[in-house]
Amino acid sequence: MALPSALRGWRALILLVIVLAGGAAAFYYAREEPAEEVGRAEAAGMMKDLMLGKARVGGPFTLTDQHGSQRSLADFRGKLVLLYFGYTFCPDVCPTDLLAIGQLIRSLGRAGNAVQPVFVTLDPERDTQAVIGNYAAAFHPRFIALRGSEREIRRIATAYKVYYEKVTPPGSGTYVIDHTAFIFLLDREGDYVTFFPAGTTVDRMAVTVREVLALPGQPGQ
Repeated sequence: MALPSALRGWRALILLVIVLAGGAAAFYYAREEPAEEVGRAEAAGMMKDLMLGKARVGGPFTLTDQHGSQRSLADFRGKLVLLYFGYTFCPDVCPTDLLAIGQLIRSLGRAGNAVQPVFVTLDPERDTQAVIGNYAAAFHPRFIALRGSEREIRRIATAYKVYYEKVTPPGSGTYVIDHTAFIFLLDREGDYVTFFPAGTTVDRMAVTVREVLALPGQPGQ
């Protein structure tokens, strides 16, 4: 697929930031400890794969939705997909990004009906079917919320170059999940188009989404 013009400038800028900062600005961490160097290197490697396009990103998957039904990526064929990996106990990054997805779809007006928001939990241990359903619906009523086994989630997250790990902060009785926070845009075929880093404005995302919606030769056009 041809790269929408709205992506060309800002992707180059992000790549420059990653190179200069050694990848540190590209992903989210809740703690700073020497033992995390291996994890940081893995996350930086995934980020480079995303930016440089040297490895395939994404692929088909099947998980269980908030209603207990099996849903595959193929179910959304004919629509663009905004795909997000996170967890419901996330204190700030996930709610901010999911809110932006909901606002983005509403800002598109009628065109928003051709965009499907999908939330995949990285915390299936705590994020039950009911929990993910109520959580995602708070951001947009058409959100599909998905969960699976730890093994399934790891495989799918890795395919999308999403780094995550469980972390128990000192003095805490519960864990959090350090994870990269990206909104992935998939085309009507379910193929990866691009990602939006945390903090990307709704207006900027809307420009890109509208361009992809208007591309010729896609199913439904």
